[in-house]
Amino acid sequence: MADDAPRFASPVAVAAALADMTPEQRAAWRTADVPGRPSVAERNLDISFPFGWFPALLSSELAAGEVKPLRYFGRDLVVWRGEDGVARMLDAHCRHLGAHMGYGGRVAGNLLECPFHAWRWDGEGVVHDIPYAQTLPPRLQKPCETQWPVTEANRLIWFWYHPQGLAPQWEVEIYPETSDPAWTDYEIFEWRVFGSLQNMAENAVDTAHFRYVHGTATFPTSEMIWDGPRRTSIIDAGVDTRQGRMESRIEARMIGPGQSATRFTGVAETLLVAAVTPVEKDEVRVRFCFTQPREQATPIATMFAAGFVHEVCRQLDQDKVIWDHQRYLPRPVICDGDGPILRFRQYYNQFYAD
Repeated sequence: MADDAPRFASPVAVAAALADMTPEQRAAWRTADVPGRPSVAERNLDISFPFGWFPALLSSELAAGEVKPLRYFGRDLVVWRGEDGVARMLDAHCRHLGAHMGYGGRVAGNLLECPFHAWRWDGEGVVHDIPYAQTLPPRLQKPCETQWPVTEANRLIWFWYHPQGLAPQWEVEIYPETSDPAWTDYEIFEWRVFGSLQNMAENAVDTAHFRYVHGTATFPTSEMIWDGPRRTSIIDAGVDTRQGRMESRIEARMIGPGQSATRFTGVAETLLVAAVTPVEKDEVRVRFCFTQPREQATPIATMFAAGFVHEVCRQLDQDKVIWDHQRYLPRPVICDGDGPILRFRQYYNQFYAD
């Protein structure tokens, strides 16, 4: 075989896993369980969760006076929105007798009322009322040891996770497009990925996989900017059309392990806000939220904008085939052409408290 001959029958080896699915089957597959997958220990996924801001829900999913159970970071949580419109979060199990307050709990003013004995809690885990008690136990008048700071931005409810309970070390970045009436409501696509958050994150700098998983004609190159908890990747490219070559730019920005967004500008305008939060050590909830100008500049821009959404989702489907069964390797063998994977690991390591 000549040195420049193709080494693979098809550049997209995962195609067979997705080829026979209808659109409806593909949508169901994205969030279906993967039965019989190896244990967390077998896949080397028994590592710490990284700290940072993570999306809990869309803001529209939690109305005033509503309570919802959540499961993130291997913990049961409860979130509610008070009459003042503010979202609050606690560990789900009542410190009294362990009832899960996300099932049957209700909002009383701005407090969360436990369904078991109607104890009322604030967002710091302080009890304000026990309807049948004359006095409140002193230790219940102190905040819970584990706090869950909550904020809302970009049409999402965010919460801060730190395994040692440290306060937030940066703020959630605001994307102006998400509150601009000239931009659309989110178009949302959802996946359950049965793998580690770090394996998923490394994918962005894994240059070689774009050809062999996604079928790109070349290995993409980008300008990388590393700035504390922020990492920015900029790709300047162009698209040949009947009207000539049109310049475009893809700017992907990551702030900690839980907040990332990608802007696609030039040929068409799109903002992708990625809501990616670990559920367990081998499961991550992923929601891609796309917004675009209600009126693109030209008909061809409208076509490219729709194509961009389709392509991003297609690539995540292909990555999921790998991620669902991937092992984490703490000391991988890296060769030239792989991209800055080791540099990325240096960056990502700052988000592990231990």
